[in-house]
Amino acid sequence: MLTNLSIRNVVLIEALDLEFGAGLGVLTGETGAGKSILLDSLGLALGARADSGLVRSGEPQASVTATFDIARADHRAVDLLADNGIELETGEPLIIRRTLKADGGSRAFINDQACSAALLRDLGGTLVEIHGQHDDRGLLNPRGHRALLDAYGRCDNGAVGRAYLAWRAAAERLAESRAAVEVAARDRDYLSHAVDELSRFAPEPGEEAALAEERATMQKGARLADDLSAVTDCLTGSDGGVAQLRQAARRLDRIVGEYDPLAEVLAALDRAVIEADEAEERLAGAAEALSFDPARLDAIETRLFDLRGLARKHQVAADELAGLRDDMAAKLAAIEGGDEHLAALDAEVAASAQAYRQAAQLLSDQRREAAARLDAAVAAELAPLKLDAARFRTVVAPLDEGQWSAQGMDRVEFEISTNPGAPFAPLVKIASGGELSRFILALKVALAERGGADTLIFDEIDRGVGGAVASAIGDRLARLSQSNQILVVTHSPQVAARGAGHMLIAKASDGMVTRTGVHALNDGERREEIARMLSGAEITAEARAQAERLLDA
Repeated sequence: MLTNLSIRNVVLIEALDLEFGAGLGVLTGETGAGKSILLDSLGLALGARADSGLVRSGEPQASVTATFDIARADHRAVDLLADNGIELETGEPLIIRRTLKADGGSRAFINDQACSAALLRDLGGTLVEIHGQHDDRGLLNPRGHRALLDAYGRCDNGAVGRAYLAWRAAAERLAESRAAVEVAARDRDYLSHAVDELSRFAPEPGEEAALAEERATMQKGARLADDLSAVTDCLTGSDGGVAQLRQAARRLDRIVGEYDPLAEVLAALDRAVIEADEAEERLAGAAEALSFDPARLDAIETRLFDLRGLARKHQVAADELAGLRDDMAAKLAAIEGGDEHLAALDAEVAASAQAYRQAAQLLSDQRREAAARLDAAVAAELAPLKLDAARFRTVVAPLDEGQWSAQGMDRVEFEISTNPGAPFAPLVKIASGGELSRFILALKVALAERGGADTLIFDEIDRGVGGAVASAIGDRLARLSQSNQILVVTHSPQVAARGAGHMLIAKASDGMVTRTGVHALNDGERREEIARMLSGAEITAEARAQAERLLDA
């Protein structure tokens, strides 16, 4: 809901701060007072084209700030802002500001965050609909008619959406499989040879590293073999160092009792023997670990060379050869069993397409039934609005298969015929001005505001009518205002009398400067304004009495 509008330096408006409430608000004033300026200002804030002619003469720039109360967390505006990185907390006002320089440059802000005019325009469409000579074409755009009809008829397109997604997913799987089979078929001979070669070689993940490590160990053993053999000869055998140490220890053990200091020498020899035994064991272990079989080393080197050659041939890492073999085998199997697999997928696509058609046909039937009810509801509203010669219809027509979507296989468009015998055509191409606004009002009343913006503005919807028709317009605007904020620019006292709030737009001049102002009327001022609308420049007692009766009614 629009709560505040602040305008600075727009044409004849120097500075204006307005507050708006819920329900039906009316704006009145004499012709040329500046009502269109007010709507142009709001349009600028909502993303309309920035025309430098709106900047007040002599001023460097104009600005308009509009504040909205977004009462619902599921409001379309909240989702749109979130999609563009702007978070709106629950209860936080939405403040839109637009500045326009005299040279034509403009800037836009949403809650003090800079934004594009395109985002502002999209956001404005979720907040306000302006109908009349400043119509934003929101309701008149056929792209939104299908959603409006679905909301009116409570047509659930969820089943159609799910069926459509299942159908498209099956079709994509079929297309991918066909493409894979076609590509694989072209490479049948290559795949067959490659799979056979890799299967015979049987590479394993991690094999390259294991072979390289084993080869390095054997090569190291070959280099150290002679030295290890010489060291072993020094330690082992009857004349080796270990045997000599043991012999020395035995001789010393026989005489150690004759001279006590020799006990320490014997202990040292015993330790040396123990260390020498341990060294001998470790030397034997090292020799065993570094031992190599020339035939085994040759086999390892051959296997490693062939493994790396295959990896280069297929342009993959050696560890990926096993996986490559499995992938190629799967492709080869797909070729060999491709026809059967494609036939199964083709059957799946046909079944899912049929399921979609059935669901979409049920939705189409619901739409046609809802269209008949909507047509009748709109027809009932036309005569009281002096549109009794007009006819309204909702077209539900089939789309080409290439245009089917998750919303079904129908095109929905509202059309009218303004005169008996005249062909039906889109609403915007036939009606204009106040007549167009009255058509929109009839449609809005019939739809009972299922969908659309929270704030509706009707610009001179009562143009060219009066009496009972104006009363009918006022009645319908009042009914709409029970669920929406309605603002109406009117010259009709019957409409003005139905408002919950009343603002007077007036133009004043001091001989040098002309300014447009807006004044919220109290009860007495409101009666005088409605009396002026009834009688003209001279307000009579009879006009005041009639104004009183309209207000009381």
